[in-house]
Amino acid sequence: MTNSQTLAIMQPRTMIAGAPGVTHARKLDIAAVPRPAWTALCAAVIEPNIFFDPGFSTAAATMAGGGRGADALVAFDGSRMTGLVPVVSAWQAFRLPVPALVALQPYSPLSTPLLDADHAVAAAGALIDGAAASGAHLLVLPDMALAGPAAAAFRTALAERGLAALTDHAHERAAFDATSTDMDEYFRAGMGSKKLKEMRRLRNRLADDGDVTLIAADTPATIAPALDRFLDLEARGWKGARGTGLGQAKGDAAFIHAVAADLGARGALQIVELTLNGTTVATGLVLRQRDRAFFFKIAYDESLGRCSPGVQLTLELTKRLADDPTLKLVDSTADAGHPMIDHIWRERLAIGDLLIPTRSGDPAGPALAKLIMARRRAREEAKRLVKFVRSIREKKP
Repeated sequence: MTNSQTLAIMQPRTMIAGAPGVTHARKLDIAAVPRPAWTALCAAVIEPNIFFDPGFSTAAATMAGGGRGADALVAFDGSRMTGLVPVVSAWQAFRLPVPALVALQPYSPLSTPLLDADHAVAAAGALIDGAAASGAHLLVLPDMALAGPAAAAFRTALAERGLAALTDHAHERAAFDATSTDMDEYFRAGMGSKKLKEMRRLRNRLADDGDVTLIAADTPATIAPALDRFLDLEARGWKGARGTGLGQAKGDAAFIHAVAADLGARGALQIVELTLNGTTVATGLVLRQRDRAFFFKIAYDESLGRCSPGVQLTLELTKRLADDPTLKLVDSTADAGHPMIDHIWRERLAIGDLLIPTRSGDPAGPALAKLIMARRRAREEAKRLVKFVRSIREKKP
């Protein structure tokens, strides 16, 4: 890869097998989706998305943010599950009383649906048809990977139905090509020689105070205490000051502990820590599905900010990821233009909102898409205003 390359009506809630070779979809309560079939789908997807793994999605729906619940559009070929996307109503997502379904769940920076690699187009089409059958005129996939095979499957399924999706909030976020081999050259090409030299100087400065070590928790016995250290470190930083740390709300704390226990028991979660004399100074949560990893969360000791412990952790983690022969790509899950990760990881993922009308010739779908796009812009403007006011207050003595 090069620096500029872009990686580009409610149905019964019981499982009734359809005829083999006939792809269909139903909307189910997410808690009623059969876990074995869901897990099997995750192992066969055309494009990984750990945030729609059952261990993550069920915890997000039932615990995070107060546990508001969710449904799932589920596609089947006979009894085999071939597609899935968790959804909530437009009212839950946007406070809009309109007939639309939105693939939105707490703490999920990616909404690419799970599609069986052998049935991707049929599964994508079934999800669209299932949304329509449930009464929705629009299916919204926020933060969808726009350049991957799942998006291509949806484009084909849309064309087969005479439909056209709208794209909004298109942007790129950092990713890491984990097949890279020469990490010194990789870092130098992204950060520049001067910045890389400065980071090494700061690493030595940190080491002046003792032994600096990277450790990884990847078993249930080690993950639980490592998660507690992560939550404590996060709570002592700026997120804790604003009350937005993962462990600060009861439901959110229950969510991340449930996710860690579930994914950790299946080798799908690793917590990496940079320690100084045995004390954690930076830590990150890395999630995993098939040949893709997701750098989900990071926290660091802000009292050591002069040594950039978060950057030091990311550099060491990057080397560790490159040494894993089973990995191909790591999604930073970061905002576009992130001031730290964008200068370290050189690859980019095309991300955006995909708004899919579900019925050909129906003007309601495109009209709802435009309404939701306008709603998003209004909310973004409100957030900018809140951020501006907060920055002024924080500057006051």
